[in-house]
Amino acid sequence: MEQISRNTFLDRFGGIYEHSAWIAEMLFDRKGHYTAEKPSDLAGPMAKIVETAPQELQMALLRAHPDLAGKLAVSASSKSEQASAQLDQCSQGELDAFTALNASYREKFNFPFILAVRDRNRAEILENFKKRVAYDVGTEFREALNQVHQIAKLRLEALGA
Repeated sequence: MEQISRNTFLDRFGGIYEHSAWIAEMLFDRKGHYTAEKPSDLAGPMAKIVETAPQELQMALLRAHPDLAGKLAVSASSKSEQASAQLDQCSQGELDAFTALNASYREKFNFPFILAVRDRNRAEILENFKKRVAYDVGTEFREALNQVHQIAKLRLEALGA
């Protein structure tokens, strides 16, 4: 990918991490994309940028994510990922459970619940949600970042092997 322009790179990879183009910008500016032969090769270098970023930027990244089964799934990727887990087809009871969990979770952690939902069903997602809302702040911050990296990896893989 050495010959790709900055604008083309940012158009293609700026949305890999939800509303956080700064990650792709930093990777390009550091020439971290030079050794990548395929999009999925960018997963590690992009994750490293996030992991070495100040906590304020990491928190902003987490806060850029939409609520699960909520009305805030604004990016096309988020909408597609949530639809793949049929979160757009929740029963009223499931929707009520997600709404209550989203509110409790945000109040406790100050960022939305984040889970790589591809290949999961609503029941699995709700169980994971109920388990993680009980975590301490440090444990959940780490888990949320891990989930963000997983989502990014899946998005990169979807761009082509």
